[in-house]
Amino acid sequence: MQQNVSVGIGSVDPRTDRLFLTVNGYLDPSTLFLVDANSGRMQEVKRAPTRFNAEDMVVEQFEARSKDGTMVPYFVVHRRDIRLDGSNPTLLYAYGGFQTSMLPGYSGTVGKLWLERGGVYVVANIRGGGEFGPGWWAQGLKENRQKVFDDYIGVAEDLIRRKITSPRRLGIEGGSNGGLLMGAAMTQRPELFNAAVIQVPLFDMIRYTHIGAGASWVGEYGDPAVPEEREYILRYSPYQALTRGKPYPEPFFVTSTKDDRVSPAHARKAVARMQELGYPVLFYENTDGGHAAAANLNETAKRISLEFTYLTRKLMD
Repeated sequence: MQQNVSVGIGSVDPRTDRLFLTVNGYLDPSTLFLVDANSGRMQEVKRAPTRFNAEDMVVEQFEARSKDGTMVPYFVVHRRDIRLDGSNPTLLYAYGGFQTSMLPGYSGTVGKLWLERGGVYVVANIRGGGEFGPGWWAQGLKENRQKVFDDYIGVAEDLIRRKITSPRRLGIEGGSNGGLLMGAAMTQRPELFNAAVIQVPLFDMIRYTHIGAGASWVGEYGDPAVPEEREYILRYSPYQALTRGKPYPEPFFVTSTKDDRVSPAHARKAVARMQELGYPVLFYENTDGGHAAAANLNETAKRISLEFTYLTRKLMD
């Protein structure tokens, strides 16, 4: 069995000791195994197609120390022979909310468009997710939301400390709740990053309960109509944090006109505010597609192409 993969039970035969396991990894396509629990023997049954050459790549796992001392694990996928001199173009991804776990998984687009070209891909298992149970998620709720952002910033700092990358070569990406994370990271520590892909984001957290489906998420973020909750939300809300004279990276906002989960109003307001303050900003709004910002494979391919073209121009020579 490979290391640094996610393993799931597909089905179990109630009459025997056999079961199906699914194995997913950053470098290994999803694979179905038939397992005999008595003997421990595993037989590969079916494997998804390989989309990129991972022969000289490895997956490592490190830990970063967050602001409050909590150790936060993260995965790093890269070529085996990278130099630890801060020169590696690196994309840092995370979500950090709603008890959603960021587990190892295969992405043909990340592999082909980033890893094969010498990029480093990082996934941070920050608080707010469900990787370590409900307690890990609960540590990032409401008044503790800043801990989620601190975890992410801590991972970025650790990547720089290890000389895997440097601020010139470090980009960030996240969508939806992860888009809020990108906005908080960009506004709180802009000097750490040179690129930010902000997909279908929450951004104005003071007005979020009045935009789209926002009122349904007060259990996660708190209610800005409640004075004490508004106070801690205001401390991190990216829209209100935007100000003049900061070294923000030129961000790339992605949204959809028909997103009925996180309204495109968040991204539109963010872009308008940055333009008002005199900052360069990139914006792509697809007409269709809902919260995925794409309605079919052609639109998905276009969106992904735009994102990786942006990341290549910002982080690679």
